[in-house]
Amino acid sequence: MTGVGEWDGAFYLARRNGYEIRFVPGAGEALDEVCNVDMWVIRDDGERWSGTVFTHDEVGRLLERRRGSGECLDGGYFWASDGLIVREPGIPAMVRVVDHLVETGEYTSVLQRLQPEDRED
Repeated sequence: MTGVGEWDGAFYLARRNGYEIRFVPGAGEALDEVCNVDMWVIRDDGERWSGTVFTHDEVGRLLERRRGSGECLDGGYFWASDGLIVREPGIPAMVRVVDHLVETGEYTSVLQRLQPEDRED
């Protein structure tokens, strides 16, 4: 994988000018194959935004897994309050999308703003 960031404990960080993106991939998960991951955008001013990134294929897998379970109308729908669906798997592809959201300001509509008491650290 081409490096877009660095490890800091359980977090994979992509440092940017004015913000960083923190991902929490599964232990041993190949970063180029990540398809469902929690993440945060942390601005240099301390403002924090959270989300979960899913690939399109992962959403389909989750819907199929719920078929016949009764959950989400037997897989008839999927939702996540701060969910972001991307086409391609992998942290590098996800970083490109999040960078775009930050550059355009759309991250404030897509991600959930965290209050100080909601922070993960």
